[in-house]
Amino acid sequence: MKLAWMAAVVMIGAVSMAGCVSQSKYNEAVVDVDSVRSELEKLRTQKNSLEQQVKTLKELNSKFGNEAQAAHDELERIEHGRDKERASAESRIKELEDRFRQFALQNRAVHEEYEDVKRHNQTLKSLVARYQKELKDQSRSAAGTLEPTVPTPNASSVAAPAPPVRNVPQVLSSSMNINTASVGDIVLVLGLPKDVADRIVANRPYRVKGELVAKHVVTKDIFDMIKDRISLGP
Repeated sequence: MKLAWMAAVVMIGAVSMAGCVSQSKYNEAVVDVDSVRSELEKLRTQKNSLEQQVKTLKELNSKFGNEAQAAHDELERIEHGRDKERASAESRIKELEDRFRQFALQNRAVHEEYEDVKRHNQTLKSLVARYQKELKDQSRSAAGTLEPTVPTPNASSVAAPAPPVRNVPQVLSSSMNINTASVGDIVLVLGLPKDVADRIVANRPYRVKGELVAKHVVTKDIFDMIKDRISLGP
């Protein structure tokens, strides 16, 4: 716009200086003014377009900035959640490892107890087999020593048939020497728990039976139950 006014001023000045201008000169001046005006309009349009582009870029920049901030906040939230879950998982893993160690110790203890019971059962089986063999041997020995008695026949009497001979097994004594018997024998013969048998063996020797109660090896009730079935000598 300013260029158009400047061109008009130049033309007026030229007219005022020369007094008159030819038609061709005037037409050229008008064409120049129109050209300058068109150029000015084009520049104004370009300026508006550039301003619009700048505004759009500012809006996009603001939008991208907000989105970047939102993405940053979301990333921080995810990292915080990940750290929290990691800490929880590590705590859970540690707890499971502790429980696994406890179960391993319990399993080992149960296995050792099982082995002890297994050995004890084997001992009891051996004792039972030994006593069964001894009972059979004693029964056979008792049967071999008994002889049938035949009455002497009397001439004046009719001979009566002899009564049948029965094998009478020898009555076995259940008395046990608690100063020499093993733990397995005490358990099997006297029917006592293993821990009581262990205490009886650990507190030997005994001079009188009453020391079992005096030394707090067995209770009075247990002593009354076994006192007639135990001995202190060979």
